[in-house]
Amino acid sequence: MTAKAMATRDAYGEALKELGKINKNVVVLDADLSKSTKTAEFQKEFPERFINVGIAEQNLIGTAAGLSTTGKIPFASSFAMFATGRAFEIIRNSVAYPKLNVKVAATHAGLTVGEDGASHQALEDISIMRTIPNMVVINPADGIEAKKAILKLAEHVGPAYIRLGRSKVPVIFDESNYEFEIGKGIQISDGNDVTIIGTGIMVSMALEAKEILSKEGINARVINIHTIKPIDQDIIIKSAKETGAIVTAEEHNVIGGLGSAVAEVISENYPVPLIRVGVNDTFGESGSGDDLLKKYGLTPENIAESARKVVLKKKK
Repeated sequence: MTAKAMATRDAYGEALKELGKINKNVVVLDADLSKSTKTAEFQKEFPERFINVGIAEQNLIGTAAGLSTTGKIPFASSFAMFATGRAFEIIRNSVAYPKLNVKVAATHAGLTVGEDGASHQALEDISIMRTIPNMVVINPADGIEAKKAILKLAEHVGPAYIRLGRSKVPVIFDESNYEFEIGKGIQISDGNDVTIIGTGIMVSMALEAKEILSKEGINARVINIHTIKPIDQDIIIKSAKETGAIVTAEEHNVIGGLGSAVAEVISENYPVPLIRVGVNDTFGESGSGDDLLKKYGLTPENIAESARKVVLKKKK
């Protein structure tokens, strides 16, 4: 992890500009939020391939579905709350059911939307999207991974959802040598006492939790699951066997997200003690992103505390 920080939505804007130059079939749609979602960067370079549908997420997705039938590769963007909530039925019936090649790129996910409050804090979007058949669900850990994921999604044929954030997050990966593969988890550091599986902004916090635990003699393995669906079952089962205990960490409701997906894998293959760190089935509220993460228990210290508890469960 470096001292640099970058918002994944900024990486999205950069990736779109790059994609626009190398693939003329890429088109970008927005719901009147282009400055915030960073699709304005693409609009400046390729105005003829940019569509603002206005504040109308159902039309955003429906128009993207239609464009995909002509061979275009639409990236449809809005805030995560509205992209997944308001447009759910259109995504399900007009995109996923016919397996159309539409990429839903949703920014401002999670608690770190901050002052916009509960109405704008998407804490259910991963759960909603991963229940839809044919849908790929990606949640990048940093700006480098977000950019690589966007470029890879342009090559992937089929519906996909990518979750992006508003705030800057630490840069973990090196752009010069990082390779993104859909559905492939990444072991960032080794350990044999407990596995911490993070997704999105919680991956950097998992690495901080590892440092906290190492001072107490607990050696934690850290895994980045950037693709929630299809999830990398092999890396999860291997870690369950080798460490005997798992903590998951996500900026999302504990119901239906990463923790639930990991629980499904280990319960059916190799059951071990599991503790899920996330928002405990409640709405958020207005406040700074950092303050909200602390209030709702999404910090390195919270992850470390859960790791201590799950290690004790393993020893019983």
